Amino acid sequence: MLILLPPSEGKSPAVKGPAVDLEALQFPELTAARQTVMTALAVTSTAPDAHSILGVGDSLGAELLRNATLGDQPAAPAFRIYSGVLYDALGYSTLTPVQRRKAQESVVVISALWGALGFADPIPAYRLSMSVSLPGTGTLSSFWKQRLSGPLGVRSGDALVVDCRSSTYASAWAGAPERTIAVNVLQERDGKRTVVSHSAKHTRGLLARHLLTRRGKQPGTPVQLLAAARERWPAELTPATSRKPAQLSIILQG
Repeated sequence: MLILLPPSEGKSPAVKGPAVDLEALQFPELTAARQTVMTALAVTSTAPDAHSILGVGDSLGAELLRNATLGDQPAAPAFRIYSGVLYDALGYSTLTPVQRRKAQESVVVISALWGALGFADPIPAYRLSMSVSLPGTGTLSSFWKQRLSGPLGVRSGDALVVDCRSSTYASAWAGAPERTIAVNVLQERDGKRTVVSHSAKHTRGLLARHLLTRRGKQPGTPVQLLAAARERWPAELTPATSRKPAQLSIILQG
């Protein structure tokens, strides 16, 4: 089983530690591409129109300064740097040692800066979205789409890919439809279902935690994942097509 997560917009910078070692990160074949994006981000973050290009508010000037010196910033494991709703729900710090090893083996984060990361890869905090277009790279979702198919194809192998990413990050790489299941979250109230955003991130984090902590064999098919999800929530499965992966819909009541 491979669990794909998006990064969080919010990040907790490391207080101390060595700088990032690009060649020590998982998927070392992405090292040159990571360096290209890092360099483009540093140049962009010091440009007069940096806030506009990166889509950040004027109050985030300190984060742009950090972007310009990422090679010198302290790094920490990705599961500590990412601090948004999804990661809070996953709750890595409260996992047992066995469950933590499972997380490090099963979880890959798709990132605008790093392409793909292992859950324990040491990185600095940064500010960059997959929808941004940098000089020399173009839109990052397209940049990484050309480079992730080989490494992630090998990593996923014949395993079930549980895709907990948002659409922006999902566009950077798509697994084989017959072995991939995208996770959606719907709110049902008075018989009407609506797509939710904040609750979706939280629920995807809870699902990832459930898959890492539950007893028994890991799901190997969409039907088995549906059964695992139904241990916690009402859920439905839409089968895959030749071009589109299966869809797991978790239904939140009320």
